Order: sequence, then structure tokens, then C-alpha cells
Amino acid sequence: MSQCALKIDKLPSVRRLPAYLHLLRELSGKGEQFVSSPYLAEKMHIEAILVRKDLELARINGTPRVGYCIADLIKGIEDFLGWGETLDAFLVGVGQLGASILGNRELMNFGLKIVAAFDVNPRKVGATVHGVPVFDSARLEELLSRLQVSIAILCVPAAEAQQVTDVLVASGVKGIWNFTSENLAVPEDVITQKEDLASGLAVLSVKLTRNKPPTH
Repeated sequence: MSQCALKIDKLPSVRRLPAYLHLLRELSGKGEQFVSSPYLAEKMHIEAILVRKDLELARINGTPRVGYCIADLIKGIEDFLGWGETLDAFLVGVGQLGASILGNRELMNFGLKIVAAFDVNPRKVGATVHGVPVFDSARLEELLSRLQVSIAILCVPAAEAQQVTDVLVASGVKGIWNFTSENLAVPEDVITQKEDLASGLAVLSVKLTRNKPPTH
């Protein structure tokens, strides 16, 4: 599968894989060994045929009248997502959003480990937020070089985002999870994923507006 095809055609499936993984881990914890596509479809609120197409990404085939082996599906999804091993990351910007991400224990269940956080506020530097030490942003390049972390979570103000990104890229970061409103300029070998809260709110607002009963 080409990278372009994955990006355009399979992206909705990729976004659903963590939800499948959560369900499968719950079932495994209860001692279940197999699961059917209709069961997953009901839990995911989608059609069973879509479940089967999604799980094709994991390269695991189901057995008629038996279903999918849960252990194989978990491993297949983890391998596809690259979550089989722990992903060390830095977080830059320990504001309300950054602190919330640091406190999100569920991310650790998916293999993400935030090993250090950075901020320019001297009142935050030297503190520990949800068990993660906070360093002065001036030390970002130094610690990136020392620890060779390849993923960064960006939660700084939009006006600072590109400048911080330039430091990250120059220090060898290859993946940036962007929680700012800025569209980052990066080399072709650096991957960015933008999480735009304003865009999500806009979609929700439009759906609510269209769902309102007509006024007379």
C-alpha cells in the first residue's frame, strides 16, 4: 500500500484502531479468546463490513462462525500502529492543555511515554507535573541531543510554534504532535499530526445547529 493511499483512503480506519484496541484489551482481560465482527460493529456503532475492512490493516483474518483471535488482533493492530514498543516523547508547553496531556494515563497504555516537559515560565521549571519533570525550554536542544527522543508534543502558543519546531527538527525529532493552531513548515522526512480543537468545535457546532428543530 502506498503512503498516499494510506493517507487518503485508510485514515478513518487508522483513527478507529485505538478504539478497537481498547475493546480487545478489555475482552482479553475478561478471559475471552475470540470476537466477532458483528460484536465489534455494535460496540463501535458502525457496519460489520466496515469492521472487516478496518481490520484488514492488521493483516489478521477471521474464521467463519468463530471470529477473530483476540490475541492475534491485539498484536496485529499494535504492530501496524508501531505501538509494540514504548515511544519516548518530549512535551513542550506546560499550560492547561499540556498539563492535561501529561496527566492522561491512557496514553501510556498505547505505548507513549512522556519522559520530560519544557516551559519558559520560571515558576514551572523545576517542578514535576503528573510525575514528569519540567525543564527550562532553553535546555530543549541539549536534552534532545542527549536522550535522542524522536517524538515531540507541541502545546506552545501559536506565535512560538514554528520557532520551537525549528529547534525540534534541527535536533533530530521526526514526529511532531501539534496541538497549536499553526500550520508547521517541516522537511519532508518529518511527520506532523495536527489536532485543531477549534476545527473540532466548529464541526460540533455545525452539527448541533443543523440538528435543531425548525422554528415557526
